[in-house]
Amino acid sequence: MATWNMIGFQDAVSPIMEQLIMFHDHTMMILTMITISVLYMLLSLFTNKLINRMLLEGQLIELIWTLMPAILLVMIAMPSLKTLYLLEEINKPLITMKAIGHQWYWSYEYSDFKKIEFDSYMKQTNNIENNEFRLLEVDNRILLPFNVQSRILVTSQDVIHSWTIPSIGIKIDGSPGRINQGSILMMRPGIFYGQCSEICGSNHSFMPILLESVNSKTFNKWIQQQMI
Repeated sequence: MATWNMIGFQDAVSPIMEQLIMFHDHTMMILTMITISVLYMLLSLFTNKLINRMLLEGQLIELIWTLMPAILLVMIAMPSLKTLYLLEEINKPLITMKAIGHQWYWSYEYSDFKKIEFDSYMKQTNNIENNEFRLLEVDNRILLPFNVQSRILVTSQDVIHSWTIPSIGIKIDGSPGRINQGSILMMRPGIFYGQCSEICGSNHSFMPILLESVNSKTFNKWIQQQMI
């Protein structure tokens, strides 16, 4: 989860988030090189006395400053397109979960199992335990197994919401009358926090998301308990 002194991304839990972090680092490296080069040329212009009042055209330098930005844009565009296609790829999901946004809580349905539906509200401050986080803990956690391809369907009952978990690299808008989908593939167990990322009203900041990644055995046991 994010802490007060964190200036970078959260640790990646899914292959998608790993690709997003790599793309960010790749783009920042190119931007850093461009910034340093431009600053160097500006300082050079201010500190030397070399001038050429008779210069009318320079086809070679014009060719260079046209080709170089084009090459840099291609270097940014190619990994960006690759990541975009990976975000939309859903390959035979084994589990489907539906998240429905309300003002101001989430409700969940496990479409592959009958009668598994529940609401998830933020825990009040006077009800949280010592090992729980204020404004992030919920009364009913959602569980998914790691190393299993899952699909998440997101919609809304009232206004636009956004189902987001940064460490997984997933952010799906929930719009009334529309169902959006995304894929989840977690690589390790853990508890991952998220929040609604679309301003949806006065209690927008009080509808957290808590996803617990467990092994398949624990998930099957939880499913059996929910179906009782």
